[in-house]
Parts: sequence; C-alpha cells; structure tokens
Amino acid sequence: MSLLYLHYEADERAGRVQKLAKSGAHIIVSEPRWPAFWEIAKREKPIAVAVDFSHAPSHALETADYIAKAKETRDSALYLLRVPEDRLDVVRKRLPQAAIVTEPELAERLAAIEREAQARALEKKEAAAVARRTALAARQAARKAAAGPAKPGKPTRAAKPAKTAKKAKPAAKKAAGARKKSAPLAKKGGKKAKRSRIAKKK
Repeated sequence: MSLLYLHYEADERAGRVQKLAKSGAHIIVSEPRWPAFWEIAKREKPIAVAVDFSHAPSHALETADYIAKAKETRDSALYLLRVPEDRLDVVRKRLPQAAIVTEPELAERLAAIEREAQARALEKKEAAAVARRTALAARQAARKAAAGPAKPGKPTRAAKPAKTAKKAKPAAKKAAGARKKSAPLAKKGGKKAKRSRIAKKK
C-alpha cells in the first residue's frame, strides 16, 4: 500500500518519513502545494493521505479539505498530524471523516492496513488457483464427453491356436490314409511269396 505524506520541506521531515516507513507502507512525500500534491495523488492513487499541520496549518487545512471532497481521493483514508490545539474544533467540524493521530498511531494503523492488504492479496491468489483447477477439470470432462463411450476393442489373438489345431487334423488324416494304402501292398506281396513257395514244393 502507499501513503501520500504532505509535509512542508523542513529539517524534521526526513526523520518523520523514516518512522512512518517502518510500518511497511510505501511513503510518497510531497508538499501541500497546489497543483503538485494533486497531480501526485491522481497518478499514484494512494490508499491513504496524511497531512501534517506543523507548518502553515491554515494552508494544510485547505489542502486536507480539498482531498476529502475530490472525487479521486475522497475514498482514501485521511489522517491529520500535529493539528494545533486552537484549531481542533474547526478541523473536526470541516473534516469529520478525518482521523487526528500521532505518528506512532499512524504507523500502527498503516501496519494494520498493510497486513489486511497482504491477506486480501493471498486470498485472491488462492481463489485464482482454485478457479484454474476447476476450469481444467471442466475442460477435461468436456473432452471426455465429446469423445463418447469407449469403443469395444478388437478380438485378441488368443483364438489363433485353435486355427492351427484345425490345420493339424487334415495332416493327421493324410498320414493315416498313407498307412492304409501301404498295408494292402504288403498283403499282396505276401500272397505272391506263398505261391512261389508252394510251386517249389511241387
């Protein structure tokens, strides 16, 4: 987060800026002079504006009043530092939304705002991660739905051994037929041998 700190240039300004910077906020320093502070406010869009009344309190009040009413900065938190005692009533009446604080109080508030900003950033990051995972799951489901149900696979090659068994049967039949054909030949040869033996005896 950033804080626009409006303080006239003086010896004590640098030390005060360093104290506020310890809160973790980004401090943008300028003087409460028109139009310099306004151009910075429009460009930087700070989350908070602090106006120091230690120098020229009347001019500081006019600057704070303008910041509180302008469209570009009216939503920014407004803090007032070192408001003189004799001007407290006037300041509270013109700027009821502004907080009159000391430097330690302002630093503490800035630190709280910084923690809240970091927490919101972490929540946004986690929400974005969840959204990405949800979108990825939705795309995957859509692709599966578009592909349709799974098609039945082709028959496996386990049936092939049965075919080879069928081929083996004809081969066995051929072998059996060859044995049957050779058997009669052997019988015929036997009869011829017997006849020749009978003729010799005669």
